[in-house]
Amino acid sequence: MPKQPHLLIESGDINEIALIPGDPGRVNRIAEHCENIRPVAENREYTIVNATYNDVPVTICSTGIGGPSAAIAVEELARVGVETVIRVGTIGALQSDIEIGDMIVATAAAKEEGTSKRYEDPVLPAVPHFDTVRALTDAAEEHTDAVPVHVGPIVTDDAFYNETDTYIEAWEEANLLAIEMEAAAVFTIARRHGLAAGAICTVDGNLVTGTQKGADSETELPMKAQNNVERAIEITLTAIVDIYT
Repeated sequence: MPKQPHLLIESGDINEIALIPGDPGRVNRIAEHCENIRPVAENREYTIVNATYNDVPVTICSTGIGGPSAAIAVEELARVGVETVIRVGTIGALQSDIEIGDMIVATAAAKEEGTSKRYEDPVLPAVPHFDTVRALTDAAEEHTDAVPVHVGPIVTDDAFYNETDTYIEAWEEANLLAIEMEAAAVFTIARRHGLAAGAICTVDGNLVTGTQKGADSETELPMKAQNNVERAIEITLTAIVDIYT
């Protein structure tokens, strides 16, 4: 298998389990929890490192924002031997009782984006792998720290600045927990390639109550969300040990 054109990796470069945050800056943040950190490649929005956590080899690869760049990452990771991909990101709540800093483990993602629809009919489900969801929820129970973890369906959208009240009200009424920009594409492509996939995200705002990401701070994430991103990372790393063993 030749070197992949965007991730700049080839077979043998990476591990079977990949954590895929959107933000390239979060790659090093995850790696700080690990040992044996080794940079692999860096190109555009994609930063890739290998590491180990409790002797479990893991690859950490950023995907950038949205379905198209996440799809490229999952496609190229699949081609060089990855078997499990777990999105570790942030998400906006769609239910009024979900607070900034809470965590969400997705059980499905509504396809309000365009990427997955180029792969298949929208009626086909964008769902994670059951064992991956179970590993994330089991790990969350070990790391409660009084931080609520919500488990349920989310929505993936690719029009960040056009999420109108009409859309938000419909998603809220459907009891979708939250909204982000990559999971539906990740779940769809992973399923089609026979990969296991999952997603755990930290709530960084609430679209129903009008709390937007970065609205009250000079930084992108509110402080409570920043702090609980660390907990999401810890939960995910605990989960990969269960998956690997």
